[in-house]
Amino acid sequence: MTNQPKRLLLFTAKLGYQTRSFEDAAQKLGVRLVYVTDRCHQLEDPWGDQAIAVHFESPEAAAYTVMETLRGQDVKGILALGDRPAVAAAYAARGLGLHFNHPAAVEACRSKLRKREVFRDARLRVPWFRHFPIDPAPEPAFFGISYPCVLKPLSLSASQGVVRANDRQEFLAAAARVRRLLESPEIRATREPNLDQTLVEGYIPGREVAVEGLLTDGALRALAIFDKPDPLEGPYFEETIYVTPSRLPESQQHAVLQCARDAARAIGLSHGPIHAEFRINEAGVWPLEVAPRPIGGLCARALRFSSGEAPELIGLEELLLRHALELPGCDSPREGFASGVLMIPVPKSGMLEGVTGEEAARSTPGVAELIITARLHDYIAAWPEGSSYLGFLFARGSAPEEVELAIRRAHEKLAFTITPRLPVEHPAAGRMNL
Repeated sequence: MTNQPKRLLLFTAKLGYQTRSFEDAAQKLGVRLVYVTDRCHQLEDPWGDQAIAVHFESPEAAAYTVMETLRGQDVKGILALGDRPAVAAAYAARGLGLHFNHPAAVEACRSKLRKREVFRDARLRVPWFRHFPIDPAPEPAFFGISYPCVLKPLSLSASQGVVRANDRQEFLAAAARVRRLLESPEIRATREPNLDQTLVEGYIPGREVAVEGLLTDGALRALAIFDKPDPLEGPYFEETIYVTPSRLPESQQHAVLQCARDAARAIGLSHGPIHAEFRINEAGVWPLEVAPRPIGGLCARALRFSSGEAPELIGLEELLLRHALELPGCDSPREGFASGVLMIPVPKSGMLEGVTGEEAARSTPGVAELIITARLHDYIAAWPEGSSYLGFLFARGSAPEEVELAIRRAHEKLAFTITPRLPVEHPAAGRMNL
């Protein structure tokens, strides 16, 4: 009798680069992935992946669909890619008896307001904060709002809709801009919760870092601390460069990791990957975000690990599969080289009509890979309305300074032609009044 492959549930909003990396890792390990995706259940497997179709905006119903579909089948592990899938995965894990985070903890991570409340109650460093309906815009003087401050949608990710305001005029302009974004058909179609609310909080000065980690029964193992060498001071907060290992002093790295442990414990996370972001200044470490998921999209390619079982390095996706299934090698250390990624920023909104300099960028010493993900002739939005990058550029070297320099030199060789999108004329426009 042949051994059946271990089955793992992978909750993901869409099938893209990262899911293909998981598929490659699963085939290598002899694991069968069972996809759970947010798509219309009436489509007859259009991508040929045999995915279970659910709606992530109804996480408990999605979990019920998964449990009914898998009734009597053996599943050994569960992972989620993205914030919305993680909630449904948490409910499904409870029903299937799989090791994962509690649904209440994952739900709390979905709201920037709830996270601020939890961190405050746990006596972590938090700025002052208020929350308001997007309409009508609040008069800042009535609510004790001081400047500079930052406006944030409660549940959007990737810094979408995040705007800094330095005075009352900028605050009112930012509030109107956030309202237009949250009322747009594109955002409404996501069915994200709390789209009628916004968070306002004090701006936290300082440098920003990110932590990629793995929780096992509440114990945090840091996979990497990423420096963000570009200043993220606003007015918008599009992320660009991540580089690891960190160049922070050991004492500050220790403080960052302790804050990550405290923040994860406060929110109630206990098992699986986490991605967390922090600000550091003379007052200490301030937790910004803690999410029960791995780093998003292609950025995971910046992390490779040295498995004792094989001479070749393994990717983050394989490490996560090993951890979820309790396979050997899940404790593999990160490679000895420095690495980094540039999320290629969007200079302005418009139609992407051309890209030049790709081969020159790829040939830059230290560059490991360049992937342009934006499609020609598609509209791409700049921040704060945007949330998708033009592509990703990866570099490796003996030191983080070398990696950062390679990324910057390669980026200088890229040029993007972006033209304004022509306004759509209403059918009645231009008609004469008779």
